[in-house]
Amino acid sequence: MTAGTRAFRQFVLKVHSRCDLACDHCYIYEHADQSWRRRPRVMSDEVAQAVVARIAEHARAHPELPRVHVILHGGEPLLAGRERLARIARDLRTALDGVCELDLRMQTNGLRLDEESCRMLVREGISTGVSLDGDRASNDRHRKRADGTGSYDAVVRAVRLLGSAPYRSAFAGLLCTIDTANDPLDVYEALAALDPPRVDFLLPHATWDHPPRGGAAHARWLIAVHDRWRADGRPFPVRVFDSIEAGRDGQESFTEALGLGSPDLVVVETDGEIEQADWLKTVQEGAPGTGFHVLRHSFDEAAAHPGFLAQHGGVETLSPQCRACPVVRICGGGLYGHRHRADNGFDNPSVYCEDLFRLIGHVLRTPRPQPVSRPHTLTAHGFDSLAAGDGDADALRALAAAEASVRRMLLGAVCARYPGPEASAVTRLDRHRPRETAGTVRHPHLGTWAVRALEGRLPAPAVRRRLGEIAAATALRAGSGYRLALPEDADQAHLPGIGRLTLPPGHGPAELVAREGDLLIALRPGRDPLPVARAAGADTGVGWEPVRRLATGEATFLLEDGDPHRDGFPAEPAPRPDEAEYARWARLFAEAGAHLRTRYPHRAPGIRALLATCTPLRAADGPGGVAVDPHAFGALGIVLPYTAEELAGLLVEGVQQIKFNALLDLFDLAGSDESREDLRSAYLNGPPAQAVSLDGLTDYGRRMAVRLRG
Repeated sequence: MTAGTRAFRQFVLKVHSRCDLACDHCYIYEHADQSWRRRPRVMSDEVAQAVVARIAEHARAHPELPRVHVILHGGEPLLAGRERLARIARDLRTALDGVCELDLRMQTNGLRLDEESCRMLVREGISTGVSLDGDRASNDRHRKRADGTGSYDAVVRAVRLLGSAPYRSAFAGLLCTIDTANDPLDVYEALAALDPPRVDFLLPHATWDHPPRGGAAHARWLIAVHDRWRADGRPFPVRVFDSIEAGRDGQESFTEALGLGSPDLVVVETDGEIEQADWLKTVQEGAPGTGFHVLRHSFDEAAAHPGFLAQHGGVETLSPQCRACPVVRICGGGLYGHRHRADNGFDNPSVYCEDLFRLIGHVLRTPRPQPVSRPHTLTAHGFDSLAAGDGDADALRALAAAEASVRRMLLGAVCARYPGPEASAVTRLDRHRPRETAGTVRHPHLGTWAVRALEGRLPAPAVRRRLGEIAAATALRAGSGYRLALPEDADQAHLPGIGRLTLPPGHGPAELVAREGDLLIALRPGRDPLPVARAAGADTGVGWEPVRRLATGEATFLLEDGDPHRDGFPAEPAPRPDEAEYARWARLFAEAGAHLRTRYPHRAPGIRALLATCTPLRAADGPGGVAVDPHAFGALGIVLPYTAEELAGLLVEGVQQIKFNALLDLFDLAGSDESREDLRSAYLNGPPAQAVSLDGLTDYGRRMAVRLRG
């Protein structure tokens, strides 16, 4: 890339350029830029395929990116049709398979959300946010149909459907545009009543040429919401409040509207034009344009456009008023588009400067929240559904959440036993970047490592270095900064879920650096660090092995062949497969997907919900075999069989063992090893199972045995 540029991590795809609402506050249709009028209504297959290829090309060029975020947008994206959206999702997964993780999202007004759409969102892994401005009066003030009627009833119906048990895994949250004419507590209560996983309150787009209502009205509105939200025990994350708290502790913001992080978002319009963030449409006609097009240009080329470069550089690029402000490192000058004035461009503080200053000050004066312990439980129905072998969607989610809590508890215990800067970094990231920390801690073999560390089976320096690797992986996922010193005797560093770095003998002092989503290595003091992929390609002796992926068509898993603690299976782990062998693994997994759908449709949801990694094992008795590590929830060890049909059976058997081990973590099922193994055997065979002796079983064990008898 050109000096000064950085990789894009967020790709907004305008899959449809029209909308089935006529909101009078919409920045796409009601502001200065009217380019939507000349664009095709829907993104063509040619453009969609080119976008997918360009995103994969960009990800391959930047292997330090652990994941890319793709947002299906509009207009109204559901106008593009379920099949088109599903096809784009499948193409993205295929193109990025083995390259990096895909975080696929969609923002919708909800009018076209129905059962079929929700099933598609869950099936394709599209996490979906819905736009809703609060109660009926507040929402229908602006979010109206073309005939002037309100949209509230239809949107609330859609939110309740998306938030229901079968589809909640695809519910990302609610997006609310603030209007100070609306009562803030009425808006908050209406949104909270829908039990959202997250709420994002947006300041309406404005510039110095077209300013918002004055007198810090937006600060007063948000402060009222903040105080009520806090009094309610912070029932869901709110992006703007969480971002201010993160900034207080020197962490990066969760929103581009606050903080000093460099923007990493790019937009592709329906005609394939590559543009800057579309809130620039509020500034003037053509403001987001770059002149680049996905059919002719790469995203690396687009990243060198002056519009993207102008937004980099941190505090030194802000206006003098911003640089002198005591909260500049939290505010970051506000959203770039909100700084514009016709006579001097963007060299101004935000038009919401007074609002942001008052809101930030209020949040900073608020006492820090105290951690709340929320035990994980299974309902009686959930236990019964799992006890019978399958588990419904809610039960599978609850089981995964409980095991995630077990692993976080183990990690907290390790941090307490081995204090130091590495443990402090993990704790700080967990507090301010809980989602990214959860993504790292989901890695199954961290459970095995944590148990060994707490049992005293690992030397203290190795434990602390592993904590540093966890912090580096989390910082990389979050796009924040972290530096991990690697001792001179370290021959490798493993970042859970991301990859393994190997170092040459006698390498001297070295540092692994996570910086704004890039992973770098510094091999000599005072030298500029290099991206790990470039360092591995140079004559340095450094090796970089990014984690690879396996896909069945409906689910994707990590091929974990580098974690030093993947050896908790009964069989010995095999070395990392070469490219030819990896191709065989990938082919058999892809083919196994068809057998899972046809022969094991009732077990496929459990595989999608619970399986995270597969580790190649050495064959002791020929091809074909599966094993579990009781401390590595979500991991399977596999000896690859000859056929995809056999592999599908192994995956089913292995995930049943994962379920049984997780239930053992939560419930006392048997009083003796013999009774426990009898129950395990019946569970793996499935109902109607041979009668299990109830002697030696607890109440929960007897309940399971009864369910297994069918």
